Amino acid sequence: MTEGRPSAGGSASLWERDAEMATVTAALDVLCADRSAAGRLLVFRGEAGLGKTALLAQIRRIAERRGCTVWSARGAETLRSVPFNVVRQLLQPALVSLLPDEAREYLGDRYDIAGPALGITDPQEVSADPRYVCDGLVEGVHRLARRAWPLVLLVDDAHFADQETLGWLAAFAERLDDVSVLVVVARRPGEVNGDSARHLDTVAAAAGRSVTSLSALTPEATAGLTRATLGRYADDPFCREVWAVTGGNPYDTVELLAKVQDAELQPTEPQAAELRELNRSARGGGLVDRLTGLGIDATRFAWAAAILGTGISVDLVARLAGMQPDVARGCAELLRTARILTEPDPAAGAEPGDGQLEFVHPLIASAVYHSIPAGVCTAMHGVAAQILTETGHGAAEASRHLLKVHPDDDEELVEQLRAAAREHLAVGAPDAARRCLERALAEPPLPEVHASVLYELGRATLLTAPAVTVEHLRSALAMPGLQDGRRVDAVIRLSQALLHNDELEEAVRTVEAEAARHETGPVRMRLQAVQFMWEAIHGETVSPERSRRLADLAATCTGRDNSERALLILRGFDAMTHGENAEEIVQLCDRALVNGRLAPGLGWTDGEWGIELLMMLGSAYTYADRLDRAESLFAEALRAYTGAGWRGGHLSLANAFLGLAYRRQGRLKDAEETLREALELAERVGRGLPLHWSATCGLVDTLLARGRTGEAWSVAEQYGFAPPYPSTIVLPDIRSVRGRLLLAVGRTEEGVNELEAAEKTAASRGGHNPVLAPWSIDLAKALAAQDPARAARLAADARRQAERFGTDTAIGEALRCAAALETGQRAVRLAAQAVTYLEASPCQYEHAAARVEYGIAIRSTAELDRGLALARSCGADGLAAQAREALDTLSGRG
Repeated sequence: MTEGRPSAGGSASLWERDAEMATVTAALDVLCADRSAAGRLLVFRGEAGLGKTALLAQIRRIAERRGCTVWSARGAETLRSVPFNVVRQLLQPALVSLLPDEAREYLGDRYDIAGPALGITDPQEVSADPRYVCDGLVEGVHRLARRAWPLVLLVDDAHFADQETLGWLAAFAERLDDVSVLVVVARRPGEVNGDSARHLDTVAAAAGRSVTSLSALTPEATAGLTRATLGRYADDPFCREVWAVTGGNPYDTVELLAKVQDAELQPTEPQAAELRELNRSARGGGLVDRLTGLGIDATRFAWAAAILGTGISVDLVARLAGMQPDVARGCAELLRTARILTEPDPAAGAEPGDGQLEFVHPLIASAVYHSIPAGVCTAMHGVAAQILTETGHGAAEASRHLLKVHPDDDEELVEQLRAAAREHLAVGAPDAARRCLERALAEPPLPEVHASVLYELGRATLLTAPAVTVEHLRSALAMPGLQDGRRVDAVIRLSQALLHNDELEEAVRTVEAEAARHETGPVRMRLQAVQFMWEAIHGETVSPERSRRLADLAATCTGRDNSERALLILRGFDAMTHGENAEEIVQLCDRALVNGRLAPGLGWTDGEWGIELLMMLGSAYTYADRLDRAESLFAEALRAYTGAGWRGGHLSLANAFLGLAYRRQGRLKDAEETLREALELAERVGRGLPLHWSATCGLVDTLLARGRTGEAWSVAEQYGFAPPYPSTIVLPDIRSVRGRLLLAVGRTEEGVNELEAAEKTAASRGGHNPVLAPWSIDLAKALAAQDPARAARLAADARRQAERFGTDTAIGEALRCAAALETGQRAVRLAAQAVTYLEASPCQYEHAAARVEYGIAIRSTAELDRGLALARSCGADGLAAQAREALDTLSGRG
C-alpha cells in the first residue's frame, strides 16, 4: 500500500497503487537529477471512480515535497466546447502574475501567437492558423519548462478536455525529447471520438509502455479501507458486502462508507443488507433523489453550478438561480455538507478563501447537469450567457451557453455568435467558430445577413473541411448580400477549397467566371492572377495558348499593385519552366519587387496571396542563375515563419526551397541539413502533400550529388519517394531525380523508363528547361552505349534548349553531356568549354564536376587538384573520391 495505510476516505484511491507510485517516483528521480534529461509522459487510464484524481493529487504532493513546480488542469464534460480551456488552466496561473513584458520574455517570439490562445493578450484582427498556434504553444511551454525546472504538468480527465488542448497535448507529447518535464495524464477509456480520440491515441503512443490501466480494489483492500473508515470492529461479512456492492470502485466505496457513518449503521453482518439501498444514492437517479431531498432552493443552486461548470462562486450562482445572496449562502453550505459541492483543494493550486466552489467529483457534476429538465436547462444557459455578457466577458466566453439556446429568430443572438466566431478564429480555434456559425444559421439569420454568415462559415471550415466549405460558399454566392470585396474573396476561397477537394478544373472555371463579371481593372486582374496561379501549380497540362494569354496580360503590368506584381511573377515562372530567355525572366521578377524587396501585402506571412506565389518567384530566380536573390528570398521566409512561430507546412516549404537554393549553389552540406529539417516538419504535417514531396525529392537529389547513393535510396524507401506522383509541380523535378536515383543504384532499365516518363510529362507541360528538368541529359548518358544515335539527339536538343535559356549553368551542363558522349579531342574541347561556362556559373558542384571530368580527359593533375578542392568545399564526397582516384592513377599510386 502507498505510504503505509491510507486512513481517510478521500485517500481510498491510493490503496493498492504501489506500482503506479513507484513509476511516478522513478520518473521524479530522473527529472530532479538532471535538467538535461528527456521529458517523460505517464498516462493513467481507468473507469469513472477508480481514483485518477486522487492519484494525481498524491503525485502533486510528492512532487512539491521534492521541490518541483507543479501546474495542473482538469477537463469538464460541460466545457468541451471552450477552446484552449484546459491548457489555459494549466498555464495561466504561472503567467497572469507576470507583467506583460515579463510574460513576453517568458514566451519569447511565441508571445503574439500563443498569448491570445492562453488569454493573456488580445488576439490580432486576422485569423490565426490553428497549426501555428499549436506549435507556438508547444514551443512556449518548452521555454516555460526550461525556466521552471523541475516542472510537473498534471492533466486530469483528459477525455473531457477541449479539442484544441488535446491537439496541443498530442504535439507536445511527441516533442518531449528536448525538454526536461514530467507530464502525467489521467483519462477514462473511450468517451471521445473524432479528432479528440486521435489526439489521445497520439498521446498514448508517445507514452508507450508508460500507459497504466487502473484496477478496482480487491476485497482485501476494500476490507482494509472499510475498517480504516468505520473502525477495526467491522466484520468480514460486512466488508465483503461493501466490496460486492461497490465492485471495488474507490469512489463508490468512499461514498458508501460516508453514508454508513451518516446513517450510524453498525458495520456488522446483520446490517450488511442495507448497503445496497445506501449505495443507490451515490450516482445517477439516487444522487438526484438525494439532491431533491435537500429542497428546491438547494436543487436550483446545484443546477446553476452545473450550468456554469467553472468559475463557480456563490454570488454568480445566486444571480443565475435568481435567489437572494443569504439564501444562496445557505444552499452552498447545505450542498457542502451533503458532499455535492466543496471548496477547491489548495493542493491543486486553488487560493484558500476565494469563494470558489467545485463539485466533489466529476460524476456528481455530470449527474446534476443531466438531471436538469430540458426547458429549464436551456433557459438557464440563456441567462448565463446574458450574465457573462453584462459582466464584461467576451462573446467567445458566452458562446458555449448560446449554443444551448433554442432557435428563435433572435437577430441579436446571431450577431453575438458571429462575434464569438471571430474571436475563436483570431485565437486559432476554427472548429469552435464553426459551431457558433452553424448555430447562427439555425436561428436563422435575417435575409440580408444570411449570405455573410455562410461566407464566414466557409472561411472557418476552409482548413479542416474543404468539401463543406465548397457547399457553404456556393450557397453564399447564390444569395444577395455579399458586397464586391467579400464576394471576390468568397470566390477565391471557394477556388482554394475546390483545389483542396481535388477539383482543379472547377476551381479554375469558378475564378474565370467571376473575372468575366468585372470590367478591366484591379479586381479582374486579381482574379485572373489567381486563375493563372492555380493552373501553374496544379495543372498537368499547360497549353501554349495559356502562356500566350499570360504573356499578353503581363505585358500591360508595371508592378503598380499586388495584382500586377503577381502576374509578373506568374509570367516569370511560366517563362522559366518553358526555358525562355533567362535575362528576361529575371527582369520580370525584378519588376514584381519594390526596391528589391517584397511589397507590403505580398510578404511571406500575408494571407491574401499565399506562399505558392512567392515560391514561384524564388524558383524562377533559382533556375535563372540568380541564386543570391533566391537564397535571400527563402532565408527571409525562414526568418518570417520562425519569428511568427509557424512550425508547420510553411516552415517546411521554406526549408525545402532554401535547401534547393543551397543545392544549386553547391553548398551540399548546408542543403542536406536544411532539407532534413524540412522533411522532419513535413512528416508532422502529413505525407502525400506537395511539401513532403519537395523535401524528400530535394534530399534525395542532394545525397546523390554528395555521392551517398545508398543513403539516398534508403531515404527514398523510407519516405515513399516513388510513383504515383502528385499532379502539382514539385521542385526539383520528381521524375528526373527518381530516374537518376534508379540509374545510380544499377536499376538501369527502370531508370530509363522513369526518365522517359519525365520526357512525356515535360512535353505535356511545355517544359523545355534542361536545368529545371534535366531528364534529357541523364537519359542521353544512360542510352549512350545501347542507342548512341538517340543519345546524340537528346544531347543536341538539350544544348539547343540551354542556349535558348542562356544561363551559364544550362549551357555548361549541356556541354558536359555532349563531352561524355564523345571521344578523343572533340570530347576534350567540349569538356574545356563546359569548364569555361560553369566557372562563371554560381553552381559550384557542377563546376567541380566539370573540372574533374576535364582533368581526367586531359590527364592533368593541376585540373584534378582544382576539381578536388572544389568538390571538398561543396561536400561532394563521391566526386572528391573520384578526383583522388584519378590523381592516384596519374601519379602511379593507383
